Amino acid sequence: MPHEIARRVLELEARAILNLVPRLGEPFGRAVDSLHACKGRVVVTGMGKSGLIGAKIAATFSSTGTPSLFLHPAEAVHGDIGMVVPGDIVLAISQSGETEELLRLLELIKRLDVLLISLTGDPESTLARHSRIVLDVRIDEEASPLGLVPTASTTAALAMGDALAMALLEKRGFTLEEFARYHPGGRIGKKVVTVSHLMHKGTEAPMVKAGSPMRDAIRTMSEKKLGMTCVVREDGTLAGVITDGDLRRHLGQGDDLLAMTVDRVMTGGPATIGAQELAAAALRAMETRKITSLVVVDDASRVQGVLHIHDLWRTQLF
Repeated sequence: MPHEIARRVLELEARAILNLVPRLGEPFGRAVDSLHACKGRVVVTGMGKSGLIGAKIAATFSSTGTPSLFLHPAEAVHGDIGMVVPGDIVLAISQSGETEELLRLLELIKRLDVLLISLTGDPESTLARHSRIVLDVRIDEEASPLGLVPTASTTAALAMGDALAMALLEKRGFTLEEFARYHPGGRIGKKVVTVSHLMHKGTEAPMVKAGSPMRDAIRTMSEKKLGMTCVVREDGTLAGVITDGDLRRHLGQGDDLLAMTVDRVMTGGPATIGAQELAAAALRAMETRKITSLVVVDDASRVQGVLHIHDLWRTQLF
């Protein structure tokens, strides 16, 4: 019996989402265009379970480049409507379209002259009639045995909110770097952290000028403790690297390192990576090449820093 109920719930909710697909017509396109052009914030509102869904939609918008906040409709009529200012867009969620607390906001929203978009299961409802854009999220039936508990209806509203957020993300050209900036914590933050967040830069990066004596390179390697140093030209571009392995190899050949310049010892064409690449990509490059560090360069091959494999391990990213 429990499995039968669970199967029925999942099938009904899945159907509720699939039924939204044919309704992604002109109103949806206008909603995306309007939200994209919004100069203010997207203020999401809804009562009860719709409000919980609205709070999640607002959070998704904000984390993907669309400034948004949730406004509780009952609190709105007691002063919180001050959150809404000209230039904002209000996104109201109500399956019936007759939620009393939302309807009390309509006159206030009209006075503020802000665009109202509604997600409702009744395109002929009071809320829909007062909305500039109506997104139809009606369902055939709720998934609860009583037919009363908001289940399929909230699932449909949430899915439509996600569809709006993802369409906006694409329209904005939202990048992985921007996503990383908005998600610095948690497992998501760890997945999208970039090389620029972890690399040694400035005075922390081991670098010597091309033509320098090896004495300078050895001193730099000892001070910076990364087991290597970059060799850079006068214009800051990368000429090569010297690693502990290079030192051992020349000593094994009987070379007098202190009598040599860095140009004779360095390895040219070392592995490099861009500062905006993901840390995960850096780790893969190190593992593939069996190396412990990468030189971080810009598009002109100027050295920006050095990333060591210990930097990845220390932050417990992997």
